[in-house]
Amino acid sequence: MLFCEFRPEKLMSKADKLTKLSFTRWSADWKTATALFEQAAIGYRMRKDNEKAKEAFEKASKGQEMISSPWDAAKHMESAGALAKDLNRWSEVSDHYRRASELYMECGRSQPASDALAKGARALEDVQPDEAIRLYNDACGILEEDGKEQMAFDLYQAVTSIYIKLEKYIDAATSLLRWGVAADACNAVHSQCKVLSTASSLNGLLNPLRVVQTSI
Repeated sequence: MLFCEFRPEKLMSKADKLTKLSFTRWSADWKTATALFEQAAIGYRMRKDNEKAKEAFEKASKGQEMISSPWDAAKHMESAGALAKDLNRWSEVSDHYRRASELYMECGRSQPASDALAKGARALEDVQPDEAIRLYNDACGILEEDGKEQMAFDLYQAVTSIYIKLEKYIDAATSLLRWGVAADACNAVHSQCKVLSTASSLNGLLNPLRVVQTSI
């Protein structure tokens, strides 16, 4: 552990060499390299060198893909996404969590795939709300396609809240109706009634606005 903590640069250098072909190495040793990338990532993170830790996790994720382990690749990509958030690399936050979601789907795991998108959305709510909305909606879509609508209720609520903060009330009402349809699909009658009631109230608030806009 001390070696990992204080000498991650050497681990990275050794790992990089193992992934490159040469006159003496005719095939890449991704299994060994991936383990070294993982150790380096932990070492950099312990040193709070987030930039290099992120790079190491990205390479560890690629390594896990190369050795046909998409689950571990997804985990490392999520770690890279969290570090990108700490570094204010907002576009990378979205890219990393989306890639993590894709990798989870390769494993046939819709819940973790949706969760990864939701993590990215939560990280972006205040700085890139439109991208957060896209991530939340995609997270909902994954669960809907897998017949797990009830697991998406918190996501519907989150995306609706963003729409309301942005004063996109028609979109908020549409999101609530989508939530209501999902509640119906899983026989959550109480939730369905509550959501549709809220949507109806929101629509009532929109009617005066439509009248004003029409008159203008």
